[in-house]
Amino acid sequence: MSTSTALSLRDPWSLVPSLGNLDAYISAVNRMPMLTAAEEADLARRLRQNGDIEAAGRLVLSHLRLVVSLSRQYLGYGLPQGDLIQEGNVGLMKAVRRFDPEQGVRLVSYAIHWIKAEIHEYILRNWRMVKVATTKAQRKLFFNLRSMKQVFKAGAAEGDTHRSALTAAEIAIVARELNVKPEEVTEMETRMAGGDVALEPPGDDGEDEFAPIAYLADERQEPTHTIEARQRDLMAGEGILRALDSLDARSRRIVEERWLKVNDDSSGGMTLHDLAAEYGVSAERIRQIEVAAMKKMRKSLEVAA
Repeated sequence: MSTSTALSLRDPWSLVPSLGNLDAYISAVNRMPMLTAAEEADLARRLRQNGDIEAAGRLVLSHLRLVVSLSRQYLGYGLPQGDLIQEGNVGLMKAVRRFDPEQGVRLVSYAIHWIKAEIHEYILRNWRMVKVATTKAQRKLFFNLRSMKQVFKAGAAEGDTHRSALTAAEIAIVARELNVKPEEVTEMETRMAGGDVALEPPGDDGEDEFAPIAYLADERQEPTHTIEARQRDLMAGEGILRALDSLDARSRRIVEERWLKVNDDSSGGMTLHDLAAEYGVSAERIRQIEVAAMKKMRKSLEVAA
């Protein structure tokens, strides 16, 4: 019996706990036991060779916490976390079905790409203001623009950290790094900054449901909003600097050259190949160091938050 056939014999959601109560679900998946490398490889072989649904279930259940963790990265898009988790679980099950233990990698490393791909597709299907993101390059722009703006803001001169729009030089850097046109960067930034909501109520589900048309007051001076904005600015500035201090000298220089440096000619910092030539390694190795450094910085920022 083939693996795909075996997995289709049963409703795949029967492998996953109910999402009825999100807090209870997250608590439940965080209590599920982790698998050792040997256990994981054995279960994966049973699935590939014998279509063992029980083995598939154990692989899925032991990695549900990974989906919960990744879903938190996408809460800023205004979509319910429960929906993000459901889509991520679909990606996890696809990863389990295709996972080959003989490749020498753990399932967690393999599954991350499948989980993120499903979540990305869900966001692009449901967030109306990203209709511009139709090509692979535009999708990359959509999912990277927000974080790149934070990096630019952290590297801005004192007194200039409160501006919200990208400068012409920053737009040129983003366009070059993400392989899109400068005008596409400008359009995407406008869409993400402006929002896209209906002015009329979506339905008559209850008197507690109000659309923006009912409260079009300016909330920018509301105390809670002001405090939250200051905290975000602090994290984007001092938080980034502390995160950079957590890196070794080579990793820090790579991040600064790749993301924080803007030359007078608006060309940005050094490329992967420039840095590879300087350090005597491959461009792929520089990319790996950059990815690891970014992960370490994110952890540092999470702790600071």
